[in-house]
Amino acid sequence: MVTSGSVLKAHADNGVKMSYAHSDKDQSWAAKALCATETPDALFVQGAAQRQVRSRCIACPVRLECLADALQSEANFGVWGGLTERERRAMLRYYTHVTDWRTWIMESDDPLAEELRSPQIPRVLARVRR
Repeated sequence: MVTSGSVLKAHADNGVKMSYAHSDKDQSWAAKALCATETPDALFVQGAAQRQVRSRCIACPVRLECLADALQSEANFGVWGGLTERERRAMLRYYTHVTDWRTWIMESDDPLAEELRSPQIPRVLARVRR
């Protein structure tokens, strides 16, 4: 069984800078992730397999915390918080003014932030290419 520690280790093993910009430095949210019992390899997929992982993320109770952490730490690989690395890179390029991703995701009235908070798979690339 993979533990939440393994989820965090997967972050580190795949080049994620663990820069803690938030007060919850213990990353306790990871223990509640639906993927906490999966092998880390399940998160780092390509192509069509990413759609399957994304669809599981939508039901995850800590999806937004996971996404905020991945954006804050500039995760280069894998599906985190329901977004692929391509979508996260596009967000980082488009929203260069954001310094605290958790606050932006949870509180912003930006249409993409609102869509991220909704129970559907967000259309990130369509929104940031306008």
